[in-house]
Parts: sequence; C-alpha cells; structure tokens
Amino acid sequence: MIRTIILITTGTIAALFAFAYWYVFVEGAPQLDAPAAEVQLPDGLRFQLQSFNSQAMGTQRQYGVILPPGYAQHLDRRYPVIFLLHGGHDDARAYADKYGIVPLLDQLYHSDKLPPSIVITPDGNDDRGSSPLFDPQYFDGENGKVGTLIGSELVQVVKSRYRTMESPQFWAIGGISSGGWGALNIGLRHLNHFSVMFSHSGYFTDNSGAQNSPQTFIGQLPPQQLQQVRIYLDAGRNDTDFVASTQQFHQRLNQLDIPNEFNIFPGGHGLSGADIGWNYFHKHLNDSLTYVGEQFKQRMQN
Repeated sequence: MIRTIILITTGTIAALFAFAYWYVFVEGAPQLDAPAAEVQLPDGLRFQLQSFNSQAMGTQRQYGVILPPGYAQHLDRRYPVIFLLHGGHDDARAYADKYGIVPLLDQLYHSDKLPPSIVITPDGNDDRGSSPLFDPQYFDGENGKVGTLIGSELVQVVKSRYRTMESPQFWAIGGISSGGWGALNIGLRHLNHFSVMFSHSGYFTDNSGAQNSPQTFIGQLPPQQLQQVRIYLDAGRNDTDFVASTQQFHQRLNQLDIPNEFNIFPGGHGLSGADIGWNYFHKHLNDSLTYVGEQFKQRMQN
C-alpha cells in the first residue's frame, strides 16, 4: 500500500513538472485570460508573416506586416511606418497572436487616433533563439547583430517592399518589456530612420554595458540629433523595478529637454487579470499608438 502511494505521488509530481516545463518552456506561459486576437477583419486588415535573407544574422529571418486599410487601392499613397518589438520568449507573431494588435489598429484607424500606417513586427530573437530564461539581445553582440538586423537591414527591406514615407519623422519604433529597451536602444542608434519611440514596462540599462543602455547612451548624442525625437513611456505599478527604471529615464529626458510622456498604470507583467500581462500591453498599446498618431498628424500638417 505504501509503495503504491509512493508511486502515485512520484508520478503526480513528475506529471506536474512535465506540465510546468511544457507550459513555461514550450508554450511560453500563455495568458490565462488573453485579449481577443483576430487575425483578419471584414475590411481586410490582417496580419501577414514574411521573410527575407539577412546578411547581418547570416540566415533567413521573419517579420510580420499589417498593411493599412485601402493600401491595395491607393497606389499613389505612401504611409508612415511603425516597428513593434516583442519581449522575452516571443517572436514575430506575438503582437497578432497574443496582444490583439489587429483589432486594436482597426479601432485606432476608425477613431482617427492613428493615421493609416504600415506596421512591422520583427523577430527580434538573437542566435540563441527564444527562451523564458533570457531576453532577446537587441544589439550587435556575440549572439548576433540584432541591432543592425532591425535598425538598418529590415528598414531597407521594408522601404524596398512597401510604399513608405521616407523621412524618419514618420517612422516609429516601440516595444513591450525587453522590447521597450530594444526599441530605445536601436531607435537612438538609428535616428536617420526613427524619431518616435515608445516603451511599455521596459527598462533602460542593460548588463551588457553603458553602450547598450539608453539611460546613458542618450546623453552622448549631439543635441541637434535629438531635436525631432519624441518618446512615450509607461510602466505597470506591479513592476516596481521597471517603474523605477522608466521614471529615471523620464527624468533624464526632461533634463535633456526631449519631449516625452510618462504614465504609471495599474497592473504589469503576469498571467491573469484585466491589467495584467498581455491584457496590460493590449490596453496600453492604445495609449502609445495614439501618442504616435499625434506625432504623425502634427508633422503631416507642417
């Protein structure tokens, strides 16, 4: 009898560990109450996965693209561009499959909060691949040239394949969590391509050093290069470390007279709740993309 109980207990523990491994390492700890993530709406707005050969990474890479309404009909029209960088253990599909970006864009377009734009979701993983044990390295380092991949190479691919506006005034880059850090790290290094940036519950220093920490790096840039830069920041109140890092970066921006918006919202990272995890990012992408839309519209009027 005791032996049977031991076997059952051991088997149960093994099964729980196996489930935990699958849930975290294979499925990526999926949100228990994820936002709706439709991939195609009646008016034709949809997510598409594309690929290209990357010299920077020495392999074929993927990116997602969501073309604006009427793109196929208005052949003489050019559009602003928005790059969205994912966080840890994600990929090029994350914004469509997890964060419900397609229906959110549809709402922003219909409410005139965001001009129709070409939205790009790069695969930002380095040579180590995607793992819950580490964040993507959004810079050129020993695990691959992800900074060049996104900040230069993919920009040229997008310009060659789609009808984009050329000026960096109409190019934005933002992200969630480590993707927020990546967006500022890459965006500030490629001001010839991007001028509007945003971060959701991200951080602004990196253990790879000051050269990949926007908190430090931004102060090394000539003021004239930063004149067109506009930055949106938010952090979830539950993410105390990210709140502190974001607030410090906000204060640094104020010292440098760089226009920015900073918000602390309820919630943050996690697996369940109206203001938690994927729901947090879905909800507040509405805020960052509205901010991006305001910048684009102001510049279109000038």
